[in-house]
Amino acid sequence: MDKKRRNVIRSLAIAPALLASQQLIASGKTDQTPGARLQYSVNAYSFNSLLRSGEMTFFDLMEFAADIGLNAVDLTGYYFPSYPDTPPTSDLFLLKRKALELGLNISWTGVRNNFVNPDPALRVADRELIRNWLTVSSKLGASIMRIFDGKHSHDGFTRDEVKNWLVEEYKICAKYAEETGVILGLQNHNEFLLQSDEVIDILKRVESEWFGLILDIGSLNAGNTYDEIEKLAPYASYWFIKEHVSPKGIKTPVDMKKIATIIKNQGYQGYISFESLSEGDPKQIVSSMFTAFKEEYEKL
Repeated sequence: MDKKRRNVIRSLAIAPALLASQQLIASGKTDQTPGARLQYSVNAYSFNSLLRSGEMTFFDLMEFAADIGLNAVDLTGYYFPSYPDTPPTSDLFLLKRKALELGLNISWTGVRNNFVNPDPALRVADRELIRNWLTVSSKLGASIMRIFDGKHSHDGFTRDEVKNWLVEEYKICAKYAEETGVILGLQNHNEFLLQSDEVIDILKRVESEWFGLILDIGSLNAGNTYDEIEKLAPYASYWFIKEHVSPKGIKTPVDMKKIATIIKNQGYQGYISFESLSEGDPKQIVSSMFTAFKEEYEKL
């Protein structure tokens, strides 16, 4: 068969596929539409007791994530033996290689900081902790690193003064984030910033493309949780889905349909991470949450 004839046959074979693709694009029914590129992860805190006791390692966590079809893992800093000091680079590269072998990303890391603290020296120390762990995150290939606002007695200082501390520290840390190429993500954690409007105000005042929001659906306990989640949804760089929400402080099983609808309507593209805080088998709980969310999302 000559080359010209082979090319004609090949063009005839692919023509129907090209036509179908063009029709899908024209109709808007394509996986490239907003919201279609969700990726799924699991937060290491789901296995808190197992990781702290040594019954489970990050390598075991990765195996679990791969087994149930997740795309990534969140490796919280607390579970590195060296924490709060940074681990050896060789240890980080072993984790990175394991993730590659399993077809996973290490999408996230996180530290515990407290900027709601009247002592400037302690805020500076936490700032340096963040700076050091941003470097760890970069070496691991993580896209985002979680930080908190904090929880501390601030007697003698108004809430507005504390918010000024937060903005000042976050602006400095956002510059560190830009230097390392890792986005810094504020997790709303029901500590000092209790309402969505307060979180949005801080995000706008920091005003950095290297400072984003890790939207924790389980930590919006003031008022109607789902309304609060919907307010924050446009600002989310990353999502934490938990098995419970607490509207007006009342612990209630999460309505996966409502969460999936908010995410779908927002056109969010990125990571959804599952985190279990309940007693019981965390593998089973995380697997069930993952399945339930996907089923509801795919119905929409």
